[in-house]
Amino acid sequence: MLWNQKNIQNYRNVIFTKASSSICDVVVKLLIPVGQVAFSASLVESGSGTLGPINADITLVFKHVVSNIGKAYSPHTGFFTAPVRGAYHFEFYIIVHGGSHSSTVGLVKNGEHIFIAYEHQTNGYGTAANGVTLLLEAGDVVFLRLWKNHVIFDNENHHSSFSGHLLFPM
Repeated sequence: MLWNQKNIQNYRNVIFTKASSSICDVVVKLLIPVGQVAFSASLVESGSGTLGPINADITLVFKHVVSNIGKAYSPHTGFFTAPVRGAYHFEFYIIVHGGSHSSTVGLVKNGEHIFIAYEHQTNGYGTAANGVTLLLEAGDVVFLRLWKNHVIFDNENHHSSFSGHLLFPM
């Protein structure tokens, strides 16, 4: 059964008609499957291109969504919003094509810089990656930020990517 707001309300009405609302909420929370949160996306849907340099930090929006279980990642904003409190793991990979600009991408949690991946390649291609496990509260936001005057490349091979998943709820 797909657990949506209508199904949850029907379940409450049928099974817990005489129970108190707080007991219903606890039982329903236990019945709804949690832990089904995972996403993977790459920067470009098709073609190829370099983003940057831009004279400001920008949020990276990964448009080619391979999976988005739980719909916690938005391909419109680039934001991952934690649906439940828990331990989450994120990984990100970047590629840069040789030139005068380096690539620096930072993972940001609720506006706070956490980790970066950095690469400078004068010719050819260079890659960098990083990952982190974070304790997130429901509603916390995680995204990737391209640093001011830096670049990132992607193409149909989907080198530059952002992934994350819930390890376990807490």
